Amino acid sequence: MGTSLGLTDTMALVSSKLTNIVPWSGCALFLQQADGQTVKCQFAVGVDAPKLLDVSIEAGAGLSGWVALNRRTLVNADPAVTFEAARVPGTELKSAIITPLYSNGETLIGCLALYHTDAKRYTEDHRRLLERVAEQAGPVIANSLTFAQTQEDSLTDPLTGLPNRRSLFSHLSRELARAERLKGEVGLLVMDVDDFKTINDTYGHNVGDRALREVAVALQTGLRPYDLCVRYAGDEFIVVLSECSRDLAESRRRDLQDRIAAIELEVRPGKTIRLGASVGVAVYPHDGANYEALLADADHRMYRDKTHRRRVRPRHSSPESRGDTPAVAPPAFEREPAVPVSNSIS
Repeated sequence: MGTSLGLTDTMALVSSKLTNIVPWSGCALFLQQADGQTVKCQFAVGVDAPKLLDVSIEAGAGLSGWVALNRRTLVNADPAVTFEAARVPGTELKSAIITPLYSNGETLIGCLALYHTDAKRYTEDHRRLLERVAEQAGPVIANSLTFAQTQEDSLTDPLTGLPNRRSLFSHLSRELARAERLKGEVGLLVMDVDDFKTINDTYGHNVGDRALREVAVALQTGLRPYDLCVRYAGDEFIVVLSECSRDLAESRRRDLQDRIAAIELEVRPGKTIRLGASVGVAVYPHDGANYEALLADADHRMYRDKTHRRRVRPRHSSPESRGDTPAVAPPAFEREPAVPVSNSIS
């Protein structure tokens, strides 16, 4: 199972099979975190167990924390101890059996907890059975975690931590379908970091990487939780704005350009540069009926913005010569009527 299923699906199968072996009213999976000092509830079903979902407990605290620290199964312990350690409301669960989980017989990955509304519900036979189940479930759960991480890595840019272009197309397709159904609008921003090649050539790729990470942070902090920002390619970023009118998209463009222009990057001791970005805006359905047309329109407008910014930028304002000189912010780009586009997206 763990080679093709995510954690939730894997645990749904494991917990359903467990009902015929070890009875439970609630079931929870606690996984050891990277710091080795906490366990976090990553799956929970049944009576009261969902109250624990996403809760972290220090190693040694509560029942699951104790099991993770001592690597021993607890039988008929009081579930209230876990709920108190998690600082969540009380529970009607009266007994618990919790066993450690290992990925390969030695590496602890967390623990599996079963709870019951009856007091003293579990026996030594239940311990034996659950420990045997854990021997099989541990590697399966570990494989599902690896599968989930692989899936996440395939959709994430490793340098900035932003979603990548594969994420963009699936997300944008969903947003456009939703907007078509509800007669709504979707904004698309295509942006390119100004003079990025010069930054790389002058100060090295390490500085260029830092610049991209700083831009990514500025963009993420300037967006709503349900907007999407991706690193599309090289120094190009794309933002999808849900339920976004033309006026809101233009306002967001100006705000994000200001945020990027406020970045001061130290390229060597005593030497800083200011960043900038050119941005093009397209809005569904006015500028295109599908994501290809929207990307082409926004990309074209971004290059027009870049040309405009270069015209108004002082000649001495290259990254090397700007140095400590405050950046001169160019006027906001005025939208021009759409023209036929033939150039492909870089």
